[in-house]
Amino acid sequence: QDRLVESGGGWVQPGGSLRLSCAASGFNFDLYSMGWFRRAPGKASDLVAAITSNADNAYYTDSVKGRCTIARDNAKNTVNLQMNSLKPEDTAVYFCNAEVHYTSGIKNYWGQGTQVTVSS
Repeated sequence: QDRLVESGGGWVQPGGSLRLSCAASGFNFDLYSMGWFRRAPGKASDLVAAITSNADNAYYTDSVKGRCTIARDNAKNTVNLQMNSLKPEDTAVYFCNAEVHYTSGIKNYWGQGTQVTVSS
């Protein structure tokens, strides 16, 4: 059962924009913080952006600050990542992540990933 399904990846020229979307199902979406991670070829995964369960706080890694915006819609169980002024170094597989901390431990879900390629 796919609980997180990403879409919106593709090829774009440097300076272009993409909007990644993640549709969630099968869990209480509004309890989970949501994040976008990426894994570039030959590199470890890193967190790109994250947003709290009620959207009162967002985090961006330094390399995307000012270029990306994360937003969620708890009514639609979706989280989006708007990426502008894309650079070749943004090329990676982007993964959607859902995480919640219970007193008994941490629970999280991952999507399958969507490829983003930035090149001329």
